[in-house]
Formats: sequence, C-alpha cells, structure tokens
Amino acid sequence: MNHIESSLASSPRITPAPVVCPVHPRWRLVLSLFKLRIGMLIMFTALAGAAVVPHESVTPWRTLVLGLSVLLASASAGAFNQYVEADSDRLMARTRGRAFASGALRRDPRWLVLMLGMLVGAVAAAGLVANWTAALFVLLGALTYALVYTMGLKRRTPWNIVIGGAAGSFAVLAGAAAVSPQMGPLAWLLALALLLWTPPHFWSLAIANHDQYAAAGVPMLPVVVGPGRAASIVHWNTVALVAISLVPLGFGAGWAYGLGAALGGAFFLRKTFALAREPVRARAMAAFFASMMQLSALILGVWLDAALR
Repeated sequence: MNHIESSLASSPRITPAPVVCPVHPRWRLVLSLFKLRIGMLIMFTALAGAAVVPHESVTPWRTLVLGLSVLLASASAGAFNQYVEADSDRLMARTRGRAFASGALRRDPRWLVLMLGMLVGAVAAAGLVANWTAALFVLLGALTYALVYTMGLKRRTPWNIVIGGAAGSFAVLAGAAAVSPQMGPLAWLLALALLLWTPPHFWSLAIANHDQYAAAGVPMLPVVVGPGRAASIVHWNTVALVAISLVPLGFGAGWAYGLGAALGGAFFLRKTFALAREPVRARAMAAFFASMMQLSALILGVWLDAALR
C-alpha cells in the first residue's frame, strides 16, 4: 500500500494545456487604442447621412469606401485622444486600464505617424472615390475630436462636449456629401440632431462618474455645476433633441423615420426625466444607455425609409 502511494506521489501530475486566445493579447491592446465601438457608431451615422439623400447613381462601392473612411478617421482621432490623455487617464478607474495609460504600450512618437497616416489615407480615399466635399467633412470630424475637443476644450470649459460633439455631425454631412455635395435639408437636420444628441449622451456618463472626472481635474459639466443641475440640463437638452429629431417629418422623411424618432425619443426622455428627479449613478447609466437606443432607432428609421423609397 505504501509502495502504491509513493508511486502515485512521485508520478508527474498532468497539467491541462493553457487555452490560447485566438487573438494575440498585444493585438487586442493595439485595437483597443482606436475606440472601434465609437468608430462604428460614427460610421453608422455617416451611412445614415448617405441614406437621407435620394440619389439613384450611388454605388455600393462608394458607400463602402465612405463608411470605412469615416471609421478610419475616427479610429485615428480616438487613438490620438488616448495618446494625449494617457496621464489623466491614469487618474480615473474607468480609463486607467487603457493601453497608453497602463503602460502596456509605450507612447512612442511613431504612433503619431501611424495616426496621421490613417487620417491622410481616410481623407484621400473619401476624396478620390466619392468627392472632396465629403473628404473635407471626414477631415473636419477627426480634427474636431482630436484637436478642438481633446487638446482645446476638454480641460478648459464644462461645455467642451457641446462643440466637440460636432465630430458626429460632420460624419453625417460626409455621408450626405458623398451622395450629393448639395445634400439638402434632411442631411442638415440629421446633423443638428447628432449635435444635440452628444451632450446628454456624454453628460449622463459624466454624472455617473463625476467623482473620477473631478479627481482627474476634468471640468465636465457635473463636476462644475453638480450632478443635480447637470441632470436637469441633460433632460432639457434631450427635450430639444427629440423636438429637432421630429422636424424632418416636415421635409419629406417617411413613417419609418418618424416611428424611430418618436419611440426612441420617448424612451430617452423617460430615462432623463427619471435622472433629473433622482441624479444617482444608476439613473445616469440608464439615461446613457437610453441615448444609444434613441440614436439606434433614429438610424434604423433612416435606413428603413431609404429601403422603402
């Protein structure tokens, strides 16, 4: 018996082979730099901009290149934001795990060369395949986020995101201009809706994380005026957003768009009203996610209208 026990004790243990992730961790780090989820959302708004302009000669190739150009330009601006904000990102629990902030990737100037190359490629592709008006809007969207918001306004004013939100509006205009440089009122109204959508979207997130923004020294609206007043501003901003989002119905938008604008707007308003009455983290995050639902409903309505046209 002792012999058997000693044999078992001395025999090597079989260790299960480690599970290897199909994507190398370093590549996942690199991809995380580019804020691709935000980039995809901005690309979808550009495709919505293209869909609101009726034109029979638009090819799928042009639409694809325009969408990828907006995605590439957005990725470039998102990576630049992380490069510049690495020091302050370390002060916030929400962002300290980012690649540059955590030190997982070194802030080498060669990253800036890559970001510039991505932006130049995106603008060139939009200009050569679509037109240079669309390319200009692609450029303005990226520069608004990278320079105007990240380097200019973010640490100087609580209204930073109001102007920085124009990045999404430029994506809509890029999509519309790719179809026709004349665009039309529906494109401008959708761009205005995006401009009004951005502040309540980000301010809701900022209310949920206002202690972290305060610790990092970022003067987001809830830090400056307090979560209660900021929540009230979020609600009334959403009222203006929903009102503007319904205006396209008077300029030829179809029933599908109207349904998306009404249902998505009502849901967002319900959540921001609850936030204004009780400005706590749970309500703020509910309003944040409701903003995503509202924008998704708006975009789906635009696409369905275009499909039924």
